[in-house]
Amino acid sequence: MAAALLFVGTCGFAQTAETAPAARKSCDDLKAEITKKLEAKGVTSYTLDVVDKGKEGDAKVVGGCDGGTKSIVYSRGAVSQVKASDEKKPQ
Repeated sequence: MAAALLFVGTCGFAQTAETAPAARKSCDDLKAEITKKLEAKGVTSYTLDVVDKGKEGDAKVVGGCDGGTKSIVYSRGAVSQVKASDEKKPQ
C-alpha cells in the first residue's frame, strides 16, 4: 500500500514539474513566439501588447504569461511596434 502511494505521489510530482515551466513562461518569450508565427503566416499591420489579466478590453487574447497574471492581446490594423531585433535584446 505504501509503495503504491509513493508511486502515485511521484507521478503527480513529475507532471507538476513538467508543466510548471510552461505556466511561468515569460511574456517576452511568448510574445516573440506569437510574432514569429504571425510573420510566418504573412500577417502584417498588427500589434501585440502585454496587459494585466482582466484588462484586455475588446482586444483578442492570444496568450497568457507570467503564471496567468498577464495576457497578450492582438489588435489588427496598427503597425507592430516591436521589431524582431528588439525581441532578442536581454532585458
